[in-house]
Amino acid sequence: MPMLLLRSTLFGLAGLIAIPILAFFGVLALAYAAGGCGPGDAGGCEMGAASFAIASAIPGFAIFFFVTLIRGLMRRKALAPPPPPPAPR
Repeated sequence: MPMLLLRSTLFGLAGLIAIPILAFFGVLALAYAAGGCGPGDAGGCEMGAASFAIASAIPGFAIFFFVTLIRGLMRRKALAPPPPPPAPR
């Protein structure tokens, strides 16, 4: 169980780093593609993308952590030997 928690935490940290980066560039790409950003914007689109990236850090950790934890617990349950049949009375 401690190894599963360690692995879940490591994957959670990966999500803590990866999701905000993807969110930042995704929001920025969509804003530029929609035509709302460009010269004369004074950095509003970039600040919006940064705010969204910061806000997505904790959910990114939680999603990666819990998905890894639940998958590990399900795998552990699937590999466990079946319980013995009940004794006849």
